[in-house]
Amino acid sequence: MATLLVIPARHASTRYPGKALVELTGATGQRKTLIRRSWDAATQVQGIDRIVVATDDARIRDEAKSFGAEVVMTSQACQNGTERCAEAHDALGQTFDIVVNLQGDAPLTPPWFVEALVSALYAHPTAEVATPVLRCSGRALAGFHDDRRAGRVGATTAVFGIDGQALYFSKEVIPYTTRDFPPEAQTPVYHHVGVYAYRPAALAAYPRWKAGPLESLEGLEQLRFLERERPVLCVEVEPRGRQFWELNNPEDVPRIEAMLAEMGIA
Repeated sequence: MATLLVIPARHASTRYPGKALVELTGATGQRKTLIRRSWDAATQVQGIDRIVVATDDARIRDEAKSFGAEVVMTSQACQNGTERCAEAHDALGQTFDIVVNLQGDAPLTPPWFVEALVSALYAHPTAEVATPVLRCSGRALAGFHDDRRAGRVGATTAVFGIDGQALYFSKEVIPYTTRDFPPEAQTPVYHHVGVYAYRPAALAAYPRWKAGPLESLEGLEQLRFLERERPVLCVEVEPRGRQFWELNNPEDVPRIEAMLAEMGIA
């Protein structure tokens, strides 16, 4: 079973243009671009046969090549990372059994999150897509609420059935709860981590489907699968002492830098 890991990255991000080239300071004071830190995270994943950056922008291409990454140029017509992964897989000859989408705005993604997805697809032959979910601590949930009160579009939450099949993903905090949780307490809210593992048939079909109303309203690419009644398997992962956050807004830069410092990531 051959596994491809794609890091889709674009310069014209709606919420934070140019974020792929934003520099983030690590624990030792070293500054690396977001796309470099995402590449570093990808190289820590075990069981991956090939890693590529998929982009439509020459600036991102040049930065990626400067630190030795393989780059696949994709079209500007790609609406999201899943479509970019599909185009990259097609350009590489569609020879892989599993394609992983490690989005270029999640440099804190631990390698075991990705490894769990690949294992889940091996263990569930009927699953077409797998994605990780992380149970929120009281501290993380408070951060979600802070973002909403400030009018920022922050992290995504997920709800799923007892079989792990996704019911819905949202930029709102779901399920609704009025409880206050201590910082280290576990909550009933799950943070959706923007990583995906696809079987090639599902990935190839995705660009042929029109975006539905839910995807358009929420701005969440994975909802296209649910609107087409294609199952998405949610795989619960453990933080193992690691913090996780995506870079969605300029305000996330100091938050991620603080996490890099606290975890000792250079």
